[in-house]
Amino acid sequence: MIMLNRPDAMNAISSQVADELAGAFLQTAADPAVWVIVLAAAGERAFCVGADLKERGRLDDRGWLANRVLMRGMFDSIRAVPQPTIASVFGYTLGGGFELALSCDLIVAAEDAVFGLPEVTVGIVPGGGGTQLLARRLGPARAKELIFTGKRVQAETAHDQGLVAAVVQRASLEAETMQLAEEICRSSPVAVREAKRAIDRGTEIPMEHGIEIEDQAWRRAVASEDRAEGIAAFNEKREPQWKGR
Repeated sequence: MIMLNRPDAMNAISSQVADELAGAFLQTAADPAVWVIVLAAAGERAFCVGADLKERGRLDDRGWLANRVLMRGMFDSIRAVPQPTIASVFGYTLGGGFELALSCDLIVAAEDAVFGLPEVTVGIVPGGGGTQLLARRLGPARAKELIFTGKRVQAETAHDQGLVAAVVQRASLEAETMQLAEEICRSSPVAVREAKRAIDRGTEIPMEHGIEIEDQAWRRAVASEDRAEGIAAFNEKREPQWKGR
């Protein structure tokens, strides 16, 4: 589990936080023993309210561009990890905080979670992948409405729209998130990573090219030790002992 731990600032993303979070994801992703990565946050009011605007208020133009490099590196690092990722969110999940969640594969939300991309209301464009990720999850028209207006979306509505995988009681957020992670870990980590790769790379290209990517993923999974173990376990009516290779 990777934790946002700046609750006194509602987990706002400073330059330091962006740098540390990127490093944490890259380091965790390189560990072969890690099959699922959960992004959680400390505090009571907010998963993350986005970029640290107090810090940005002190930046000159050069500082804004330097901050941009760190921010983009953070979001790129999250989207690049091969393991499935789950955002465990609560309270205010706004701006860059919403983009952190969207950068993960799945979102588990507490019932008090509130989502939004309000950047245009302060003269900025979502810059953590929000324009692309939200459009891919909701479709262009709905994404444009939410981004152009900065409108906030409650957890249940986000679930109904397919933005989040589950809405749970706040008290059980961590337990429910870990249960989903454990369910994923019951499957072959090799197969799960290949499936993630095929989905991510195939979504926005012609179908025949996506089918070719899927075929390559299938071949890599079939060549793994996990495939042999999975078939053997099924035939022997036992739980598989995945090796992750």
